[in-house]
Amino acid sequence: MKTGNKVKIYTVSEITRRISNLLEDNFPGIWVEGEVSDYKKHFPSGHIYLTLKDEHAQLKCMIYKDIGKSIKFELKNGLKVLSFGRIGVYSPYGTYQLYIERIEPRGLGALQLAFEQLKERLYKEGLFSIEHKRPIPLLPRKIGVVTSSSGAAIRDILNGINKRFPNIHIIINPVRVQGKEAAKEIAQAIKEFNQFYKDVDVLIVGRGGGSLEDLWAFNEEVVARAIFSSRIPVISAVGHEIDRSISDFVADRVAGTPTKAAEIVVARKKELEEKLLNYSRRLRSGLKHYSQELDKRLSSLARNRFFRQPKNLIIQQQQHLDDLSVQLKRNFLSYISMKKEKLIDVKVLKKSMQQYIRLKEEKFKSYVGKLESLSPLAILTRGYSLTLQLPSKKILKDIKSIKKKDVVQTILSNGRFISVVEEVNEDTTYGTK
Repeated sequence: MKTGNKVKIYTVSEITRRISNLLEDNFPGIWVEGEVSDYKKHFPSGHIYLTLKDEHAQLKCMIYKDIGKSIKFELKNGLKVLSFGRIGVYSPYGTYQLYIERIEPRGLGALQLAFEQLKERLYKEGLFSIEHKRPIPLLPRKIGVVTSSSGAAIRDILNGINKRFPNIHIIINPVRVQGKEAAKEIAQAIKEFNQFYKDVDVLIVGRGGGSLEDLWAFNEEVVARAIFSSRIPVISAVGHEIDRSISDFVADRVAGTPTKAAEIVVARKKELEEKLLNYSRRLRSGLKHYSQELDKRLSSLARNRFFRQPKNLIIQQQQHLDDLSVQLKRNFLSYISMKKEKLIDVKVLKKSMQQYIRLKEEKFKSYVGKLESLSPLAILTRGYSLTLQLPSKKILKDIKSIKKKDVVQTILSNGRFISVVEEVNEDTTYGTK
């Protein structure tokens, strides 16, 4: 730009400031549609940074911490949103961006999306599992109620309980059921019942009907976790029959309305009295029938001859005992006699065996004597000898089977010796040449 003959020279800061003013003047508040990407939450400031994009371009965005806290649903990459804010310039980098003041999901409403997101997350954690559900006592001694002290819900609950069972003990912990701080108050009231009222048997937590936004406190995570952690069984009674809240999924029992909660928590006194009266009639009838049966059995026993003359029963038993004693003695003597006869037989058998053994020994000795007389070794005692050819140790029977220089062994009656043959003579004449 020229001023007279001079050229205007801008600093970077001046250009950035002019562009910033231009953008802010022309785009003070606009709606922008796009898909979330590069989402991140900065710690410790708590500010949120993201990029909105479509098929052809991208726009950097920022959400201040306080605005981020008010967002009900969970921002994440890939989510299509509508964002309202102003366009400004971030001077240090000379880049323009959208400062978001309000953001909503495209399609589902923000609250509905937040509901679905939290429901899915708590379901995966197991907060809705059947295994965690506790039974509601049939007739609680004390009932705790967490709701507004001025709404229609508390009147419906009290009237319903009093109609069904008057004078039952009810403790109310009043809370706000709508608004920014309502969820924290509801969760705290549940914790207080568990901490300070050990004898409370069941809790009713709820409010009357309304829009999704009106009922939102019962869709907050802090309330869901307080119900899940409660040692006292919880009945969720939020809104009308068609309304479903996160607290309904976590609670041990769901009541479509506060009035329904009163019907669930206590039975009708008249119905209980009728049941008790019916049980009483059945018990009396059963006892009467049982008593009559016992009377019949007693009468039958009284007519029995043993009970009419019990002495005869004793005499008969004594006689039976005597018979058994005689029979036992007879059997014992018979047994002894039988054993005695067997013992005699054993002695006779022993004597016969001894005689038999002696005969066999004598016969054996006779055979041994004969064998000894026939043994060739017996001849040796009469001066004869036995000659064996070595090394075969065959008995020499023929002079032709031996020759000079052979080694022989001679056996006598009391020993043996080895010699070498010096001469072989076939002469059968005995003696020395």
